[in-house]
Amino acid sequence: MKTIGRLHTIIRHPVKSLSGEEVVKTRLMSYGLYGDRSHAFLEGERYHTATQNPKMVGYSAAFEGEESDNSYPPVRITSPDGQRFYWHEDRCLEEFQQLAGKTLLKEVHTPQHVPLGAIEEEHILIVNEASVTALEEETGKQIDWRRFRPNFVVTLSDGVPFSEEHMAGKKLQIGSAEIEIVRPCERCSIINIDPSSTAIDPLVLKTVYQKHGNNFGMYATIRKTGVVSVGDEIVMVGEVIKNG
Repeated sequence: MKTIGRLHTIIRHPVKSLSGEEVVKTRLMSYGLYGDRSHAFLEGERYHTATQNPKMVGYSAAFEGEESDNSYPPVRITSPDGQRFYWHEDRCLEEFQQLAGKTLLKEVHTPQHVPLGAIEEEHILIVNEASVTALEEETGKQIDWRRFRPNFVVTLSDGVPFSEEHMAGKKLQIGSAEIEIVRPCERCSIINIDPSSTAIDPLVLKTVYQKHGNNFGMYATIRKTGVVSVGDEIVMVGEVIKNG
């Protein structure tokens, strides 16, 4: 076993496509971080997301209270102008229907199971702090890592940008949990949206596409549930041997 870095930041997104909350400690469930993308808006039978409505990113969502296996704590939503309301209030649906200009529905999954479609393509998305710094140098602009919507921001001991891209197949222990790095995250237009201003800068995706094959960050799947905390060591515990 070898320590390869530390967990710098944990962030979860209680509402799909809204900005999330940084947490110091949480549980890693079979589907990912506790409650990640557990609440979502639907447009007919499909998810209504920032791809259709970039202004959603200007709102943030956070759980207000202790994690529970039976039900979620209340979800507090903060609007771009600082107003606060809750997911369960009528105002919530009214606000986002007005923002979307169309009828929406609300969907909530249980604390025990959030389907893969809600949390994107894999359980966990990891971004390397050094890679964000390198992308800033490549674009000549300051970049808020939140635009990549990661669950973990990691600081790797080697300090080498994009070294995480060579970790597919590796198993990592973080806290009492264990994950397997699966594959790079192929990016879409959402990374062009600044999470603070919701301004759109196509240079970000253009640079990722031209210099990094449209990949930024790594997906991981859960191998063992457990508790993770900011500052936890990231320990490489083995390599998964792929058949064929």
